[in-house]
Amino acid sequence: MKEKIKHSALHEKEGIPHPEIFSKTSIEKITHFRKIQPTSNQLIQGILNQDKVALSRAITLVESSNLNHLEKANEVISGCLPYANNSVRIGITGVPGVGKSTFIEAFGTYLTLMGKKVAVLAVDPSSSLSHGSILGDKTRMEELVKNENAFIRPSASGETLGGVAKKTRESIILCEAAGFDVILIETVGVGQSEIAVHSMVDFFLLLNISGAGDELQGIKRGIMEMADAIVINKSDGDNINKAKLAKTEFSRALHLFPPKKSGWQPSVTTCSAVLNTGIEEVWKTMEHYFELVKTNHYFESNRKNQSQFWMMETINEQLKANFFTHNVVKDTLVELKDQVVHNKMSPFSAANQLLDIYFKK
Repeated sequence: MKEKIKHSALHEKEGIPHPEIFSKTSIEKITHFRKIQPTSNQLIQGILNQDKVALSRAITLVESSNLNHLEKANEVISGCLPYANNSVRIGITGVPGVGKSTFIEAFGTYLTLMGKKVAVLAVDPSSSLSHGSILGDKTRMEELVKNENAFIRPSASGETLGGVAKKTRESIILCEAAGFDVILIETVGVGQSEIAVHSMVDFFLLLNISGAGDELQGIKRGIMEMADAIVINKSDGDNINKAKLAKTEFSRALHLFPPKKSGWQPSVTTCSAVLNTGIEEVWKTMEHYFELVKTNHYFESNRKNQSQFWMMETINEQLKANFFTHNVVKDTLVELKDQVVHNKMSPFSAANQLLDIYFKK
């Protein structure tokens, strides 16, 4: 006998398909648009028309390590250069956790209320292991990022030392050509090695906090000597008295340094970026500085010296890049590395042999 097939009264009906969250047509349009690469002239014209999208794409092009993009990037920079150098460049550094991003948002918002156009070049540290970077500074500036008169561009520091990204200098030129009056450069905040950012800005601001250890410990050498002003941040609540004490200690210590070539005596102020107190005093300090250096012509001479410095730096970077992409050098490098590891050749002899190969090309 055949067994009867039992049919259950419970059965599942096919559901309706999920509605599309994004339109396929819109996705295709966006994808098609991204594949179309603008010419150098289109990027230049867009930047001069103060188009933030064109500015962003130009900075991406300049930051690219693809050698095929180098010529186009140089064309964009050359086209924007005549329209640059009309802003003030301010470098902002400090130890991690000092409140750089919060300060920049408060300071940038204050400047935009005064009618200034502000560009922020925020540099995030890159991992030495994965070589990746979070690029999260923009997320901490929630109000400034929505401001029509502000532009925020996060960049990864990569392998570049000195607290800035490899192409920060070129990005400054592009932002100036786009009509921004004030360029704020936020460094990675590594402490004592922000020499590179000092060589591309007009004013160097060091943010500090009270109670973070011996205030005089970091004053001996290095970054303190480069600072044009020190701002004690987080001067609010129970921390006000500590901030005043730190201000006194830093003010005394700054008199121990030799006078600056600019003729400016660095000052110390306190502020609270969260409460928006002391921000106006920081800008007034900068205005007094710019008034002095433009009167004694240090402003122009410093810009010229910086241009020469970055010309030499570019030569060094290009020589290094060409050296390691040389075909014979790449092949020989693997062999010589093995010999150096097994103590068959000294590192110095191996280096000289590789250099001889390169210069005989």
